[in-house]
Amino acid sequence: MSPEGKRLLNIIVLGFGFMFMFTAFQTCGNIEQTVIKSINSTEFHGSGYTSMAIIYGVFSASNLIAPSVVAIIGPQLSMFLSGLLYSGYIAVFIYPYTWSFYTVSVLVGIGAAVLWTAQGNVLAINSTDNTIGRNSGIFWALLQFSLFFGNLYIYFAWHGHVHITDKDRQTVFISLTVISLVGCFLFFLIRKPDPESSPSDPFETPPQCESTESISTATSPCAGLCSQALDAFVKACKMFVTKEMLLLSVSIGYTGLELTFYSGVYGTCIGAMTRFGKDAKSLIGLSGIFIGLGEILGGGVFGMLNKNDRFGRNVVVLLGLITHFVAFYLIFLNIASNAPLAPEGGTDLQAYISPSVEVALLCSFLLGLGDSCFNTQLLSIIGFMFRDNSAPAFAVFKFIQSIMAALAFFYSNYLMLHWQLLILILAGFLGSVTFFVVEWQVESSRRDSDYDSI
Repeated sequence: MSPEGKRLLNIIVLGFGFMFMFTAFQTCGNIEQTVIKSINSTEFHGSGYTSMAIIYGVFSASNLIAPSVVAIIGPQLSMFLSGLLYSGYIAVFIYPYTWSFYTVSVLVGIGAAVLWTAQGNVLAINSTDNTIGRNSGIFWALLQFSLFFGNLYIYFAWHGHVHITDKDRQTVFISLTVISLVGCFLFFLIRKPDPESSPSDPFETPPQCESTESISTATSPCAGLCSQALDAFVKACKMFVTKEMLLLSVSIGYTGLELTFYSGVYGTCIGAMTRFGKDAKSLIGLSGIFIGLGEILGGGVFGMLNKNDRFGRNVVVLLGLITHFVAFYLIFLNIASNAPLAPEGGTDLQAYISPSVEVALLCSFLLGLGDSCFNTQLLSIIGFMFRDNSAPAFAVFKFIQSIMAALAFFYSNYLMLHWQLLILILAGFLGSVTFFVVEWQVESSRRDSDYDSI
């Protein structure tokens, strides 16, 4: 197989591994607040919103040390061990206890930082300047198939169920745990890229990756590991305060806020709408499917077809902003303002139009489409700008995204729907403007470079 073919195969395997893992985890996140409301146990008093806030809060802090972990044990083992923590979180719902639920939430936050830093490292190592856009799109599209399969299962499993029984919950979460474990083991199929195509090989252990000079200054292999881990941490901190990353942090932060909304809040709102009838709970799964369809379409069209930035990143981000604004407006009209905070029995309130399942599902599709526009372009521009330091760059990306997601999950416990939508609108507008500025700077530098090479 050619070096390029091997790198493309690695991206596909990476995408399938994440697809299986997040078929389980994203489905879990989409339904957990609804499931928790249905649990009748004196030993469990958890909150799905609080759990996700813990996960993303720990995730954000752990991102500053994640490059060091990846540098020490390599991306394959990093992704596998992190995946096991994700599987443990899902398994907690089989027999839930408050202490185990929140304990595993902390561990998943740490694992998530390591997982996504390693993923960004593998993506960058297996890409060139010409293929980073295509590979980002392929990975994103495969990842978002997770929303389709997991939520399709939920739709059929809970169709017609007004109340989720213990047996319903256990059957679903046993299945999701097994699916997550399959994804973990798929990471071992990723092969080492050819040396000539990847000057810094992340699949080797750190002492083998270091230069002869750096190894000779170390008194032991352990010292070499610590030195490289510290170097990765310092690079992440320095990269965080660069002008480009500070500007991108606004758009990255927006993706964290809307991640919270589409992955946890919106599904809960739909399930709480009693005016949708007895199938309201199963509509959570159907909503997730439509979010996934939007993500897949966006990842395919604006990633794989954007191989050479043919359409321009700014155009795609602008489309994502418009798509999200339309979705937010329709949600404001269609969903009751107290839906995020409604009890297990749901809410009988009506918004500004007669509640429509079709409009609710259209909004799900638009949320997914807009999210893919933002994320594929952010993956592309960060992979392009920081290709030589990809692990720290993606660690900073996830640090910013996850801390904003944690904030959003926290305020979701208290804010009515219309206030959450207003926050998203303001953050989306500011994030798009700052992205445009960075992209214009990148294009200007590229044109200057092309002119100097003539």
